[in-house]
Amino acid sequence: MYRDPVESLEPQSSHVAALAPRPLRVGMIGIGTVGSGTFRVLARNQAEIAGRAGRGIKLVMVCARSLARAMRVVGRDAALTNDPMLVATHPDVDVVVEVAGGTSPAREWVLAAIRAGKHVVTANKALLATHGNEIFAAARQHGVTVAYEGAVAVSIPIIKALREGLTANRIEWVAGIINGTTNFILSKMREEGLGFAEALAQAQALGYAEADPTFDIEGIDAAHKITLLAANAFGMPVRFADAQVEGITRLQGLDVACAEQLGFRIKLLGVARRRKEGDADGVELRVQPALVPATHLLAQVNGSMNAVMVKGDAAGVTMFYGAGAGSEQTASAVIADLVDVARLQGTTPAQRVPHQGFHAHAVNEQLAVLPRAAVHTRHYLRVPVHTAQQVDEVSTWLAAQQVPVQRVELARDQALPAGSGPEAQAQVLVLTDAVAQATVDRAVQALADHPAVAAPVVTLRVEWLEG
Repeated sequence: MYRDPVESLEPQSSHVAALAPRPLRVGMIGIGTVGSGTFRVLARNQAEIAGRAGRGIKLVMVCARSLARAMRVVGRDAALTNDPMLVATHPDVDVVVEVAGGTSPAREWVLAAIRAGKHVVTANKALLATHGNEIFAAARQHGVTVAYEGAVAVSIPIIKALREGLTANRIEWVAGIINGTTNFILSKMREEGLGFAEALAQAQALGYAEADPTFDIEGIDAAHKITLLAANAFGMPVRFADAQVEGITRLQGLDVACAEQLGFRIKLLGVARRRKEGDADGVELRVQPALVPATHLLAQVNGSMNAVMVKGDAAGVTMFYGAGAGSEQTASAVIADLVDVARLQGTTPAQRVPHQGFHAHAVNEQLAVLPRAAVHTRHYLRVPVHTAQQVDEVSTWLAAQQVPVQRVELARDQALPAGSGPEAQAQVLVLTDAVAQATVDRAVQALADHPAVAAPVVTLRVEWLEG
């Protein structure tokens, strides 16, 4: 089943209408959660959108696996097809919106659209994190734009902030809560004392987590996003393969409670930090559960909400907060990208905001991701010991391993799981000053053989994210 696109727009009778630019014609691949939200918001707010864009934005073609479902969403307002390549290459389409997801097929559709001279808008973070360098290079070659605000933080305009609002700054770091599913789980673990499995089950029952939540809970989704943020912040290629990624599947409720005792909350953070020390110039690019001071703004971001903080040398610290998921929330970002594309008429590629925030000649191909061992942060250690009297032994041993210990105390009874025996309840909590990951790894390995230690040592990073 296929219905041809409308061949012409509404008659333009007045002289003013005749001079008005024709609407931007959009072809959409995918009409699921994001696609349907995009259609609804475009239809509902068309006057406001056209007023901001300087021209109308019209959905003329939709590709969907189920044409019957697509018909229920868009009615007869757009042509329907189940062939993505037809949308990608159709002469009546000016810009292709890819919201179907996935990587390999989406890569082919997007590259075909670019070769056909069409702009692309996508909310597909996995696609760009995996194939972004190739896609951006192809877009430059063919003089078109690839826009992707909806791929990173849903309704939060963080890409625009990095590429435009903070363009005067040398960015020092970008960090944030950029996965709503894991933030919901961690919030439930803290607020209700749930274990990870219980909190995940609740997230799935409420629709915050997929039936297969691997990409979220293992930190992969957040890694896709922080990779794109790093590229825009530091003018570097997309380096997802080099990101260090740790999810929350091994996080224990005991550590959530112990963090509270110490005045911290645990959040899954994406962090990209530029470090230049002597001849070394690189970027820490990582996702991990980390302790954040309970008074910090990021510690107040709960449920499925997202927040991103940016430190620039001129602006200082700025924070961006908003929904981490949602049909119309993502549509808001997709349509903002369409408005940007609509404004490109008459511009040359050199006049446009570049895909990664920096024009191609200024992208630093040599800027590398620092290895895990070189990451430099504060740390939290939970050391199970045989008796409470062994606190000093642990502290002395860590100092001998060149770990700069800042604070040591025993976990209080209220932080410990109910029913634990007195021996199992002896937990030494350690906070360190900033130290290289390699030093902490060596110390933890050595502690494993110490006679005072009763079980594996748990270690998490501590992020202060100072202004």
